[in-house]
Amino acid sequence: MSFDDQRKSFFNSLNKKKRNSDAEMSFFDHLEELRWHIIRSLIVVVVIAGVAFSFPHFLFDVVLFGPKRLDFWTYRQLCRISELVHQPELCVKSFHFTMLNTDLAGQFTWNFTAAIMSGLIIGFPYLLWELWRFISPALKDEEKRHSTGMIAFGSILFLSGVLFGYYIVMPLTINFLGGYTISDQIVNQITLDSYFSMLITLALASGITFEMPILAYYLSRVGIITPKLLRNSRRYAVIIILIVAAVITPSPDIMTQLIVSAPLFILFEISIFVSAGVERGKRRAEKRLMKI
Repeated sequence: MSFDDQRKSFFNSLNKKKRNSDAEMSFFDHLEELRWHIIRSLIVVVVIAGVAFSFPHFLFDVVLFGPKRLDFWTYRQLCRISELVHQPELCVKSFHFTMLNTDLAGQFTWNFTAAIMSGLIIGFPYLLWELWRFISPALKDEEKRHSTGMIAFGSILFLSGVLFGYYIVMPLTINFLGGYTISDQIVNQITLDSYFSMLITLALASGITFEMPILAYYLSRVGIITPKLLRNSRRYAVIIILIVAAVITPSPDIMTQLIVSAPLFILFEISIFVSAGVERGKRRAEKRLMKI
């Protein structure tokens, strides 16, 4: 090997090391940026949780124990509906269970847990925004515009789902399960763990279920689903939605099933509309490319 070849090989190796070093620095820069996004998100969640933890009376007696009070908004509306349709059984007039704490640290633990969950639910839009800020530099301008809209839409859908689970699903579940008895010799004493686990599960499950149009948007973007596929699957979707409604609300009452399943039907139709919009966007993009 000549001297010139050795010199070129030496400088090539230096350039390669420099590129590897730059890539390594870029990787650690991304980690540092992600760390600060996580820190800011945690600060928001902790601040909201701290405020919620400081007001246990409002958090528990007003919010979390609301669905077990007879003056709760949902029960008042059911009583009004029962008068209109002449179905007195729809009106909730009493509950047949009491709350029980069997753990020495149970009340403190659930105060802490409920405060954290409040921080996560209320701070969910900010968490999505921080996630978007982290991934946005890698997106194209058109993708950024769509992502910004999806973040706002996704936040509204999630919070709407949580409210639906809180105001509709949970009261109907409590009304059925709390009043279900197999013998007069049995007294229902519901533990805090059972009640709050059910409440949190139903609220979060409803919030996640309401993200159906967002899921349809991204699956349509990558070509996994199409509006034609969703339309052809509508009959199967009806059966699945009815099964989900039956699982969420174990009441045999057909009115309860319809109240829970109606929003899911609407979300499925919105998902078809969203998927069709994605397909139209793809066709317009293809036409622009053909013109070029």
